[in-house]
Amino acid sequence: MAENESERQRGSRDGGRTLVEDAGGTRPFMRGILIHSLLSRGVAFEDAYAVANQVRDQLRGRQISREELGKTIAEVCDKDGIVVEAALHSISPEITVVSGDDATPFSKGILSQSLLAAALEPAEAWDVARGIEERLVNESRRSVERGDLRRMAYEELLSASRQRAARRYLVWRRYQDPDRPVVILLGGAAGVGKTSLALEVAHRLGISRVISTDAIRQVMRLMLSPELVPAIHSSSYDAWRVPGFEPTPGGDPVVEAFAAQASAVSVGIKAMIDRAIDENASLVLDGVSLLPGRLDLEAYADRAHVVFLIVATFDGDAIRARFTRRAEGEKARPPHRYLENLEAILRIQDHILDQAEANDVPIVENLSFDRSVLSIIRQVTETLAKTDGSDVTALL
Repeated sequence: MAENESERQRGSRDGGRTLVEDAGGTRPFMRGILIHSLLSRGVAFEDAYAVANQVRDQLRGRQISREELGKTIAEVCDKDGIVVEAALHSISPEITVVSGDDATPFSKGILSQSLLAAALEPAEAWDVARGIEERLVNESRRSVERGDLRRMAYEELLSASRQRAARRYLVWRRYQDPDRPVVILLGGAAGVGKTSLALEVAHRLGISRVISTDAIRQVMRLMLSPELVPAIHSSSYDAWRVPGFEPTPGGDPVVEAFAAQASAVSVGIKAMIDRAIDENASLVLDGVSLLPGRLDLEAYADRAHVVFLIVATFDGDAIRARFTRRAEGEKARPPHRYLENLEAILRIQDHILDQAEANDVPIVENLSFDRSVLSIIRQVTETLAKTDGSDVTALL
């Protein structure tokens, strides 16, 4: 009786607020936090909102233990037939990630983002991150060292029979603070989807610098007049129409003019790579002007980790559709200009692929955007692992 009276007095003093008590102290019950926690465990928003309201009404004005809170939530969910994917007791105080003198809140979103570098699908990465959160909660951890978190992610991937993904995860972790930057080059003809892939790959790998050779060529146009360097003042597929261009006897004028343009733009490409090296900043660079054999990548062997890939689409209808979709969002790039030159674009692609074969540059066929993203990330991490040659488990 005295305990009930004491509870009522405490509730009165706190203005009817519900207080939750655990080993870390006492804090107010927050309906918004409960809604967010239920949402992250697969509960629909309407159901999460209804559960949070019922729990608040049942416990209003009381001081309870965390166990009692979890039990109440479970009872409300069971009564309403609501399935919660994760254990309810994982609705927990903030977990801190510690690295040296720095401490930041644990975030499934940040962890799942880092797991994308293992070439996992976003849903897979989220499931792994959620499993790690549950493990931390079950162990009653209020803080975790960043190195321990990395080890847990590696172990979680191994336990799910994702051995190669686990290795890729550790490989990319090594290059988060590199002694040399990672430079990813994505070449390919117009319309194969290079730029979209470059943006998504950079996002998943956490690389903030993404540049297109189109932008480099535009800067060069402002600095160099058509009379001085005519090749850069046209598109890749119609450079052969520039006044004064003369193909070699029996040569393909479309291909030769494109190659000349790629050689001219390569000066700007080298400048961007040099700048990334000077600032030790990883870079994703895409564009049609990235022609295998025109860049001396050996010159960067001791200064950067350069991974060169070519993107291709062999289905002409798929390229046509991509030009049309792109024009919907970029009014200044009408599709007819590309469609009228599709034959030239496909001839340029054939030349790029021939040069890729001759220079041992891997080719990614862009049949599916998501699969292509995963393929590129796998190529990058596998290339880095092969180049490095060390035991990545030493990072644990």
